[in-house]
Amino acid sequence: MDKIIVCMGSSCFGKGNQAVAAAVTRFIEEHKLQDKIEVTGSLCSDHCAAGPNIKINDKLISGVSEQSIGALIVQELGLAL
Repeated sequence: MDKIIVCMGSSCFGKGNQAVAAAVTRFIEEHKLQDKIEVTGSLCSDHCAAGPNIKINDKLISGVSEQSIGALIVQELGLAL
């Protein structure tokens, strides 16, 4: 199972990761990927200045936005939708 971890530390949260988390959940539900992708949150990924941050299968990705998350998930997980 693939894993997406959304940083919810105060810096990333303040930079919009709450909206990113909602967009990740929406993307997974819209594409019926609940049985293939697990989504969790973390307190801090220790890369605050570069945030908002997420991890996809242990790969740290910085500067994520609500608008870019769908394409990013497709790219990183090699999905054919």
